[in-house]
Amino acid sequence: MKAVVMAGGEGSRLRPLILGRPKPMVPIVNRPVMEHILLLLKRHGITEVVVTVQYLARVIQEYFGDGAALGMRLHYSVEEVPLGTAGSVKQAEPVLDETFLVISGDALTDLDLTAIVDYHRARKAVATLTLTRMSNPLEYGVVITDQTGRIQRFQEKPSWSEVISDTINTGIYVLEPEVLRQCPAGRPFDFSQDLFPALLAAGRPLYGYMAGGYWTDVGTLGEYARACFDVLTGAVQAETGPSGQQRGERAGVWCEEDTTVDPRARLSGPIYIGPGCQIGPEVVIEGPAVIGAHTRVEQHARMARSILWPRCTVGVQADLRGAIVGERCVLDAHCALREGAVVADGCRVGAGALVQANVKIWPDKEVEAGATVASSLVWGERSPRRLFQGSTVAGIANREVTPAFAARLGAAYGTTLPPGSTVAMNRDPYRTTRMIKHALIAGLPSAGIDVADCASIPLPVFRHYIRASEEISGGLHVRLSPQDGRVAEVRVLDTSGQDIAPDVQRLIETHVFRADVRRAQPDAMGAIAYAEDPLARYRRDFLAHLDARPMQTARFRLVVDYGHGPTARVLPGLLDALGCEWLALNETVPDNVPGVPGESPDDLGARLRRVGALTAALELDLGVVIDSDGERLLLTDDQGRRVPPMTAVAALAALACQAHEGAVVAAPLAAPRVLEQLAAQHGATIVRLPGDLRGRVALHRRVTLAGDGAGRVIVPAFQPVPDALIGLATLLELLAVTGSTLRQTVGALPTHYQCTADVPCAWDQAGTVLRTLTESHGPERSKAAEATGEGIRIDIDEAKSVVIAPDKERPLVHVVAEAPTQQAASKLAQAYAGIVRDLQHA
Repeated sequence: MKAVVMAGGEGSRLRPLILGRPKPMVPIVNRPVMEHILLLLKRHGITEVVVTVQYLARVIQEYFGDGAALGMRLHYSVEEVPLGTAGSVKQAEPVLDETFLVISGDALTDLDLTAIVDYHRARKAVATLTLTRMSNPLEYGVVITDQTGRIQRFQEKPSWSEVISDTINTGIYVLEPEVLRQCPAGRPFDFSQDLFPALLAAGRPLYGYMAGGYWTDVGTLGEYARACFDVLTGAVQAETGPSGQQRGERAGVWCEEDTTVDPRARLSGPIYIGPGCQIGPEVVIEGPAVIGAHTRVEQHARMARSILWPRCTVGVQADLRGAIVGERCVLDAHCALREGAVVADGCRVGAGALVQANVKIWPDKEVEAGATVASSLVWGERSPRRLFQGSTVAGIANREVTPAFAARLGAAYGTTLPPGSTVAMNRDPYRTTRMIKHALIAGLPSAGIDVADCASIPLPVFRHYIRASEEISGGLHVRLSPQDGRVAEVRVLDTSGQDIAPDVQRLIETHVFRADVRRAQPDAMGAIAYAEDPLARYRRDFLAHLDARPMQTARFRLVVDYGHGPTARVLPGLLDALGCEWLALNETVPDNVPGVPGESPDDLGARLRRVGALTAALELDLGVVIDSDGERLLLTDDQGRRVPPMTAVAALAALACQAHEGAVVAAPLAAPRVLEQLAAQHGATIVRLPGDLRGRVALHRRVTLAGDGAGRVIVPAFQPVPDALIGLATLLELLAVTGSTLRQTVGALPTHYQCTADVPCAWDQAGTVLRTLTESHGPERSKAAEATGEGIRIDIDEAKSVVIAPDKERPLVHVVAEAPTQQAASKLAQAYAGIVRDLQHA
């Protein structure tokens, strides 16, 4: 049997250690991680291997050669351009003429490969994916199987709000040669995103093997250190563990040949010391620890939980705690490296210098003697796993999101676009965001990108401007978080005005973390100019979309709370054009002030109560609260009673069904089931989409309108993003056309009751909880969301259901119960909240 070892990865998340070497060549204790994989294959009788290489292929080829030194036969398939996981294997198709195994060259595992192959053959599968449980599945592909092991669904790198299982794809596959015929030759094609979904859709026998044993993707610096230490402690059965002799007087200490350890040194294992090392007197090393070949540790130095690569020098009384140090580094006397510090190849840390926790120093840098290094080339002080949080880059203004960082972010985003492209800029009206926006603007021209400055306009208007302008390639919107005025948020938009896709986020992150940005020549610098009247474009298209005549006849009277947002610069003129009479609250838009009004649930609730009181007292038609971005729309009826956002979705759906034959309304999984009843009465259709509808509605082009149950309304025919202005106008138009009031529409809805409960749940337990619930209720009662995921819905009976979904931004699980009575809904919500709590401690 043959195997394919995929070794083309660059390993950007291992920077700065990875610079100058491909990820499969990162050493795990005493040999590259790919060598561990090759010897695992050999242990299971697989000695003929095709190695797919692309990034720094020469380094791998020169180290392993033809494989004779390992008693194996290696062939190399070199990608001139990246072809994706399946595309790279397709290139080796001529030599893969029988069942073969695919395994990653940059993961560490001791899984029983023989058992996986036997499982594949017993089930006569065309493809078998090796699966394992992972408490944090965000960076992996989640796989859902039935009780027989047959694969039912894939989720590729879900967000926390989308996780529906903790069963992930390890990237170890057993395949029949015939599946390669499904792969196009010479162009990028991926196993998990392209090939396996196609096989699943075609009904081919696709199975998942739940593996026991050890597997980890050596994908981050933390996972790399853990993998090294797991080899030392025996957590992974690596037959290629420390090969040196264990010193009898030093339990758990392995030393290779030509290494000398002063008898006065104090070593507490597990520790691996490579060949040719010198450990001086009074040195203290607390394991787990790894010391690479030909390294010198001088007297009184201290190490704990640290990894040194070959040919380093550690000076007198140097102190390393939880650090990783690359090749050929010099750590001078009395210097200190704190927990999580990383010093890349060829660096020198001067005498008495301090490298603080989580700081990363790129290759060939010199830290002056006595210096304190508090920041690094990785953004911020927290060294985050990801730059983007959801769809924004966020951090404490002027501390984490500094002008320097903003300029680097602008240049990184600009690098992802063709030179000469134009990016639109926008901000909220506060002093801090003005500073950050100007820094972003400085970064974009440096990458050869032109800037169209929109000053400060509502976010929906900004999105519309980008979408309506053929010359605009994307946008950046800066605001202070309404919940925490210290936090600045940068939202990156694509050419359609929607939030950029996750793959573009990761590309921007790569450019930021690597400090690898395009620098334009002086004659190719981008230009900066003000945008051409985006408000006028919005007003024109807004009024063209609507039929103003019914509203002008109805002459609605309303009160609007603008929350001091820039919507107050746009909506009044639109309401005038629609024949409305209105009373404005909080309509002044601040300029160049440091603070930001709060928009917590309590703040919004207080504003809504004030609006409701005025609506009732003045006998107006409805009350409106709009958030500072102009995206969320909260309502009261003519008697001042609050209309819950999910009820507002149902009311809009009812009005749309009456006004438009064959209407299609999109709603979240947790929306009440009365929507289907309304649709059935009027010949309409309900489409269930994830709670965050942005970007999803655009995929369903027939959708008349959508609501997420949190106040965001989308009218796709106008623009497929949340827009409180067009949402309000659409509500008024529907009320005018149907001759109804909001109170009458809500009162006519079929009786339904919903209760919610929020259960604290650690990020790394959400997938396990949802998978366990799905399995325990069985496929006939538990239905996961569509391919994008949102949680699970459990239909108890025709009248009762429960939706359980992780929060997108907080470590919570939301439980939404629906039942015929308020008491029953509350009881059901509390019951399932208890189940979620219990499953976390099972």
